[in-house]
Amino acid sequence: MMLYLLMGLAALISVLLLFGCNSSRGKEVKSQVAHTKNNEMTEGKSIITLGGGCFWCTEAVFQRLEGVDTVISGYMGGHTTDPTYKDICTGLTGHAEVVRIFFDPGKISLYDLLEVFFTTHDPTTLNRQGADVGTQYRSVIFYENEEQKAISTKVIKELNEEKVFSAPIVTEVSPTSTFYPAEDYHQNYYNLNTAQPYCSFVISPKIQKLEKVFKEKLKN
Repeated sequence: MMLYLLMGLAALISVLLLFGCNSSRGKEVKSQVAHTKNNEMTEGKSIITLGGGCFWCTEAVFQRLEGVDTVISGYMGGHTTDPTYKDICTGLTGHAEVVRIFFDPGKISLYDLLEVFFTTHDPTTLNRQGADVGTQYRSVIFYENEEQKAISTKVIKELNEEKVFSAPIVTEVSPTSTFYPAEDYHQNYYNLNTAQPYCSFVISPKIQKLEKVFKEKLKN
């Protein structure tokens, strides 16, 4: 009996240690984001933050583009501090699921990124992408400066005038605000969970479209 009690206690301690590590990993990601942002910007890189529905999808798409160095999933555009995934899923914090993209403008332009952005999600459905419904899934561009704002609004204007879509684009164009990195398990999600049903049925078709339409823009 004593042996079983000791084994059970050991298992409990292991679980507690595991959860302790997982909780600290979220802080590590946030620290990494701040470090990455500072370093990337001093190395001639640019940043754009985009929301096109579930960030698992947008992250997987932009990770594959030549000239994109880092893609981090997170939350932006809300009115609460340090939101969790559970918080933003209520739709009450005002945040959108976004990806913060660090890219080399000498290898890929903002025009190119926006072309991919508008091709790989539906910018005409308000607060919705497929079965994902709520303000957290809104189509949004968070610009870093006036040049990015001008480019974004110009692209949207041209797409609407050319009637590329059957309905008007409802993509929000807003100034960047505080970026909160998502929990660690959301990072690099598709690459680590390709066989998961959502990845197979929702994300994989986007990747296939990307590979077909933008083959020349992909990493080797």
